[in-house]
Amino acid sequence: MHDTRRNAFVDAVRRLAGARAALPQGLRDGLGDLARWAEDGLARWRDRLRGDRPRTAPSPGQFLSESFAGPPGRRAYRLYVPGGYRGRPVPLVVMLHGCTQSPEDFAAGTGMNVLADSETVLVAYPEQTRAANQARCWNWYSPGDQGRDSGEAGIIAGITRAVMTAYAVDPRRVFVAGISAGGAAAANVAAAHPELYAALGVHSGLCAGAARTLPGAIAAMRDGGTGTASPVPTIVFHGDRDTTVNPKNGAALATAAGGRLIRREEGRAGSGRTFERSLYADAAGRPAVEHWVIHGSGHAWSGGHPDGSYTDPQGPDATREMWRFFKEHPRRG
Repeated sequence: MHDTRRNAFVDAVRRLAGARAALPQGLRDGLGDLARWAEDGLARWRDRLRGDRPRTAPSPGQFLSESFAGPPGRRAYRLYVPGGYRGRPVPLVVMLHGCTQSPEDFAAGTGMNVLADSETVLVAYPEQTRAANQARCWNWYSPGDQGRDSGEAGIIAGITRAVMTAYAVDPRRVFVAGISAGGAAAANVAAAHPELYAALGVHSGLCAGAARTLPGAIAAMRDGGTGTASPVPTIVFHGDRDTTVNPKNGAALATAAGGRLIRREEGRAGSGRTFERSLYADAAGRPAVEHWVIHGSGHAWSGGHPDGSYTDPQGPDATREMWRFFKEHPRRG
């Protein structure tokens, strides 16, 4: 609306300026100045829109193709901007796909974009390349990709900051999650950049630093591995029939934090599938870690949609439960 009015105003001034030849010299000069003033004002207004001000959604519910380049490296990513985004601070969830997957596949399987529309959340999906890993796995076991502001951990953090710069993001509500290799990479990123993320979600993944070589990664996936705890609240999902990443890794993620067990409870999804949910407290006694064991589920996103790969529609709904956990754990202070 404002753009249309300003353009109409400038066009009117231009028409007046074009007719000024028949007018006295002083009035001709005045109209010329007015035209230049209008042109300059419009240019400044457009520059402000293109500057550092947070952008509003290009149109309701758009799945945008973006790219990041910085000292750690470069990657493409997809960004979902929900229709309800209006330039006011909203949460951001960074989602890391698993091996052989793409951002589009992962978004379809988890249904995170559907949730983003209902909750008004920005969702970023960094994309691994075949050049970096033939199977499009995140290289979570490589020391050069685990540390702060280096390699893939640095790229993912860089993408997070890029979205926070371009859009209005509540810095207290920035979260990272992933599945399998993406879950292990998410744990690495949260451990390396705890000031950036308020909470972590890991599905069918491993601890931060669970391996530092490819043979070590294979052993950890097969037999279970230990690592360091990400120093942010963490929710873990793992199927107890997972033959790709040993369920011991989910337990290791939950216990690495060293928190006190608050309670353990059994539950049943609407499909009849059962699960066990354990809650652990942090040093201050606050609930900080959840560990979900999905009985009968394999290497798949619990409650996911069959449009995506590696999903188990029988539930429970990991996407909804992760978001519930994230909402309960904004950054303190």
